[in-house]
Amino acid sequence: MTQLLKGKPVATALKKWIRNRVEAEGARPSLAIVMVGNNPASEVYVNHKIRAAGEVGIKAELVHLEESITRQQLVNEIREISKRFDGIIVQLPLPNHINEDAIIQHIPPNKDVDGFTPENLGLLARSTPRFISATPLGILFLLHYYGISLTGKNVVVIGRSNIVGTPLALLVSRRFPWANATVTMCHSRSRNIDEHLKNADIVIVAVGKKHWLKPKMVTKNMIVVDVGIHVDDNGKLTGDVEPEVRQIVKAITPVPGGVGPMTVATLLFNVYLANSLAKGIITDAESVITECIEFLRKEYQTKKK
Repeated sequence: MTQLLKGKPVATALKKWIRNRVEAEGARPSLAIVMVGNNPASEVYVNHKIRAAGEVGIKAELVHLEESITRQQLVNEIREISKRFDGIIVQLPLPNHINEDAIIQHIPPNKDVDGFTPENLGLLARSTPRFISATPLGILFLLHYYGISLTGKNVVVIGRSNIVGTPLALLVSRRFPWANATVTMCHSRSRNIDEHLKNADIVIVAVGKKHWLKPKMVTKNMIVVDVGIHVDDNGKLTGDVEPEVRQIVKAITPVPGGVGPMTVATLLFNVYLANSLAKGIITDAESVITECIEFLRKEYQTKKK
C-alpha cells in the first residue's frame, strides 16, 4: 500500500521544536511581513503566518504599504523595517510596476528568512548554509520525519526555479549527514525525461503544471514529492502529479496536505535561526538542522508506537 507523506504532523512537530528552543533560550524572535497593495489571497497567507508565529513564541507583524508605492520607496521602507526585526519577508506577488527580483536583492541577507537573496543561495552552494528557502528545507524535514534517508539515493528534481528547484537540488546533494544524494535536475528543455526517471528513488515535481507527472513515468519503488498546487475542473485542489500515480508508487505527498503545511513552519524555523545567529546563541545553521532532524525522527517513531 502506498504511504501518504502528510505534512501536517511534520509541521506540528517542527513547530514544537521551535517553541521549545524559543522558550529555552528566553528569546522573542521577530518577523516583519511586508505586503504591498490589497491581494485577498496574500492576506490569507499573511494571517496564517502571523497566527502560526504566535503559536511558537515569535512576534510577527504585518507592514501594509500602498499599491502606488514606487520601487525606491519600497527599498527605503525595507531598509528601515529590517532594523527593527530579526527577519523580514516581502509577500509576493508585488504590483506589476515593481520588479520582484530587484526588491529581493535589497533585503539584508542576514535577515532574509525566505532564503531568496543571491548571498544565501550562494552560501548553500558553498555548503555553508544560513537561510534555506522554506519549501526545499520543508521537503527535507518531511522526508527525514518519515525516516527516508537521502544518502546515496538517486533524486530527480523536476523544475529549476530559484525558489524551489535550484536550492532543493543544491540542498540534497551537499556533503551533509542528512543529504548526500545524487541529483538530476530536469526542466522544460530536458530530453528523454522518462529515461532519467527510470532509476530514480525520489522524484520531486515542481514544474507548476497540473498533472504533469503521469502514471507511465513512475515505478512501484519510487517516492514522489508533489510541490504543485492547482484547482482542477471540479474546483478541488490538485498538484503537479496525476492522481492515479498514488496507486503505483511506494510513497507520495498528497495535495493538499503534503508539502503545503511545511512551508510556514519552516519559515518560522528560519526566523528562529535569524534571532539565535544574531545573538551568538548558535554559530551555524547546519548543526541546528541536524539537531532538528533528529528531533523530528524521534517524534515520528514515538507517534508510531
